[in-house]
Amino acid sequence: MITITLREEFIKLGQALKAANLVGSGLEAKIMINQGKVKVNGAVETQRGKKLYDGDTITFNDEQIMIKKAG
Repeated sequence: MITITLREEFIKLGQALKAANLVGSGLEAKIMINQGKVKVNGAVETQRGKKLYDGDTITFNDEQIMIKKAG
């Protein structure tokens, strides 16, 4: 499992995929999200700008990403 530590209140889905090094660019993230290949908290998410908060999880390509608050 990959953990992303929030520097602010939230991170957007496309940014989180890039931060986890699961996509190479924002365009690649957009395509994967639009194709329904990304789940947030177990449900398919098609909004690249979806705001993710502490405790949210992303599933993509058999990888899990956990969003954690700093501190």
